[in-house]
Amino acid sequence: MAEDTEKPEAPSKKPSKLPLVLGLVLATLLGGGGFFAVYSGMILGGDSPNGGDHSDETAQSDEVAALPDVVFVPMEPLVINLGSGGSNRYLRFRAHLEVDPKYESDVTTLLPRVIDVLNSYLRAVDITDLADPAALMRLRAQMLRRVKIVTGEGRVRDLLIMEFVLN
Repeated sequence: MAEDTEKPEAPSKKPSKLPLVLGLVLATLLGGGGFFAVYSGMILGGDSPNGGDHSDETAQSDEVAALPDVVFVPMEPLVINLGSGGSNRYLRFRAHLEVDPKYESDVTTLLPRVIDVLNSYLRAVDITDLADPAALMRLRAQMLRRVKIVTGEGRVRDLLIMEFVLN
């Protein structure tokens, strides 16, 4: 009798996936529409490359700014013996100094001292540091600092490495 009172269970229905798919489609469309509105400048506009009225900016961008007055003072190439004992390794180094034109004669006069300082510095650097390609920027910064000390602050703007070959 207890068995008669129990009702047979109805087969369970699977939940519909339509709301999930519809939600994903709407989220994609709204996200794409929001991106387009911000990118084109309709919302939060003016700063994007395609949005806003840029007629003043295009008129100004047609004029190219003049290059600053600079002079490049070439240094004679340095060949530095890096080997100790039986190891004969050489560094061939050539650079130019970027100088303000009014200081060109001052820097040219001090070139022997600049070459001496760079030669001494490069002789003291470890060969493993010279062989590392990532170390070139650090070496360049150190050499520029030494050049600025020799020539005086404000005369040399930059050190341009033209040749840096380790044999």
